[in-house]
Amino acid sequence: MAGDPREQLTEKYERQGWPAEARPDLKPPEGWSHGLLASVDRPRSHNLSPDGTRLAFFWDRADASDLYTIPVSGGWPSRLTFERGPVGNWEDDPPQWSPDGRWLAFVQAGHVWVIPADGGQPARISDFTTNASSPRWHPDSERLLVTSARRDRNRILLTDRHGSWPRLVSAGPGHDHAPEASPDGTRVAFLHAPLENPGSVELMLADLQTGQLRRLAGAEKRRILPPRWSPDGTRIAYTAQRPNFHELHVFDTQSGQEQQVTSFSQDVGEIAWSPDGTRILGTLNRRGALDLVWVEVESGKVRELRSDGGVHARPQWSPDGRSIAFGYEDPIHPRDQFRMDLESGVVTQLTFSAPPGLSRLELAQPEEIEFRSFDGRQIPAFLFRPSKPNGAAVLYAHGGPTSQYQRSFDLLAQYFVAKGYTWLAPNFRGSTGYGVEFERLNHGDWGVGDTQDCLAGADYLAGLSWVAPQRAGIFGPSYGSYLAVCSLAFDPQHRFACGVAKYGDCDIETSWAQSSQPVREDQERMMGTPAADREAYLRSSPIRQVQNIQRPLLIVHGLLDRVVHPLQAEELVEGLKREGKTFEYKTYADEGHGLFRRKNLLDFHQRLERFLDWHLM
Repeated sequence: MAGDPREQLTEKYERQGWPAEARPDLKPPEGWSHGLLASVDRPRSHNLSPDGTRLAFFWDRADASDLYTIPVSGGWPSRLTFERGPVGNWEDDPPQWSPDGRWLAFVQAGHVWVIPADGGQPARISDFTTNASSPRWHPDSERLLVTSARRDRNRILLTDRHGSWPRLVSAGPGHDHAPEASPDGTRVAFLHAPLENPGSVELMLADLQTGQLRRLAGAEKRRILPPRWSPDGTRIAYTAQRPNFHELHVFDTQSGQEQQVTSFSQDVGEIAWSPDGTRILGTLNRRGALDLVWVEVESGKVRELRSDGGVHARPQWSPDGRSIAFGYEDPIHPRDQFRMDLESGVVTQLTFSAPPGLSRLELAQPEEIEFRSFDGRQIPAFLFRPSKPNGAAVLYAHGGPTSQYQRSFDLLAQYFVAKGYTWLAPNFRGSTGYGVEFERLNHGDWGVGDTQDCLAGADYLAGLSWVAPQRAGIFGPSYGSYLAVCSLAFDPQHRFACGVAKYGDCDIETSWAQSSQPVREDQERMMGTPAADREAYLRSSPIRQVQNIQRPLLIVHGLLDRVVHPLQAEELVEGLKREGKTFEYKTYADEGHGLFRRKNLLDFHQRLERFLDWHLM
């Protein structure tokens, strides 16, 4: 945008105090290298073709997140795109097959594109707007639903694969997203977030013939995840955050009745109808492991399909209902794509992302533990215990905060555990997966109770016989970066020996003003506005107590960041300079909210290792 302050920032390295240098007495663990850390590709965000013969997916590799297809029967993947830059999986929409299997729609650089599924030149179809996302095909394989910002509101539009001038599908106060056309193409189910009730999500139905909009379901301060039409077009399945977890619900569009199908008291995630409409396949969050289950819609009977202590993603049925496709990873296996025959239970691996050098290494399985925080609440966490501890420890705070550290593949944690570091990853208050009450404990309280949870984690580490109490550091990305700075600024006991702040906030009042609209509204959902409760914003901003920071900080930020403005890092560095604090500061001109390019990953991992080895070893 014109006048964007990011344009005035240049890549830099600054320090105050002596820099962390590589220690000649410490070597990488046997078999490990920084090159290995940056070598593992990530096939993800898949969709099964309508005839069930091919899988389309994005592959994070070689500084790109390009589109590929692979035969479900096994074989070599085909690359369809060549100019798609690296994209974080959390902000990427899966590629979408047209119902006739001839086309794939995807998002690139803020626009919707369509490409022949057998290969060819992609065509941008959203030139009628400055941004578009979430393409979903109409059953005729010609028209598409897309989501676009219109007068500061997200609206659903209907266009076609040639990019014809769109028709407005949704309207009203609030944001609309996650559209899905009915099997007969006459209606569109979508989600609506009303502005007057932040935190609420409603299920809506649009009639394409009459233009009528109808609210189907919703509850105050509760979320609904994207809807899925039954094959016969009479019912809509979705998970609703009622009463305390995301349970599976089905709405009958003929009778107008809503049915709660499950009562797991655990979050049901991504769902898919069976081809005959009798069962719904989904993931079930069991304290950070996402298991595969299916539910019989009429009886509510559950069948366990896979519970291997890892994370299953995007389960999908084959057209004949005899097999399913899914993504899977766990603490010792990186993300790959799989197919499972339901009758025999045989699982076939379709992609292979682990390099041979990685398979020869002994990786650590985390232990699920809990520790008591300041108010007596038990905080769930994952503890990686090294086989040969060196006395040092790292508390890793995840981003979000509405997120969860899960039993997924974390190669950086494995590297430091192999070096002898103990690694603790808590799901502090505000994390998902433990119910609505736990998730909302940090609403209006950012950087206070959740910071105390991190400090309680430091106390837990200090109580482990193999950890030296004064040799623990804290490290996190995004919101975890913010908690790292809070933990150094708000702790009079100075429990952590150092902190690493990776593209996070330091002043949530100025960050609110600098943020894009979606990020700002999400912050308001949890913290309100500065005008409504400025005291909470001041209390929760560690920049205002930077004078209390007594430990060194490593700060890194991408200058293209659209989630946390890079001026947040600049503001923190200015405060540290003013108070004479010790820090190192590195920015990356070609990175946004995350580090994805190999050269930058190598640079950051080397800086991180030097910093932690110097201050914790």
